[in-house]
Amino acid sequence: MIKLYGHEMSGNSYKVRLLLELLNIDYEWIKVDLMKGEHKSPEYLALNPFGQVPLLVDGDTKLADAQAILVYLARQYGDDRWLPIEALPLAQVVRWLSTTAGEVRQGPENARLYYLFGASNINIERAQQKAEYILTQLNQHLSTHLWLEFERPTIADVAVFPYVALARDGKIDLDAYPHVLAWIDRIKQLPGYLPMTGL
Repeated sequence: MIKLYGHEMSGNSYKVRLLLELLNIDYEWIKVDLMKGEHKSPEYLALNPFGQVPLLVDGDTKLADAQAILVYLARQYGDDRWLPIEALPLAQVVRWLSTTAGEVRQGPENARLYYLFGASNINIERAQQKAEYILTQLNQHLSTHLWLEFERPTIADVAVFPYVALARDGKIDLDAYPHVLAWIDRIKQLPGYLPMTGL
């Protein structure tokens, strides 16, 4: 059985759990207590030398990094609906994975880390500016799209969703972005949707 190591307050752990649920895949959830430093223990570092969550173990396969895990699960257990094979549609989905690791991380995710977890190394003014930028871009894009790409959800939506939906944890008001809010609601209506603390 697939094992997923993560923390319940981690948006990156959550997005992997969400896809597993949407794909109706059985898995074992193994909590890594970040507050107790379990992610830096010798046992965990032997599995994942980067000492981060999430970590997916599927037989002999060990994968870290949420975006990489989404790609693996979609290709291994999903179908073309979640991650297209053709070059252009594939590139369109991957673009949003990059956006997740870039603008979404630098904006809503960092603001959440600052306010919710006291990450003092974050420039909160810059995070707020980045959040406003990406939320404006998303709102404009979603004004003409039901989903980030195509007429169905893909791993692009799963990747971007958590930290955008949790933006209020970073004192970012989502009320100015009605199309983003409508998209969040559509994701919450998907069969197999798994709620997360704060959502």
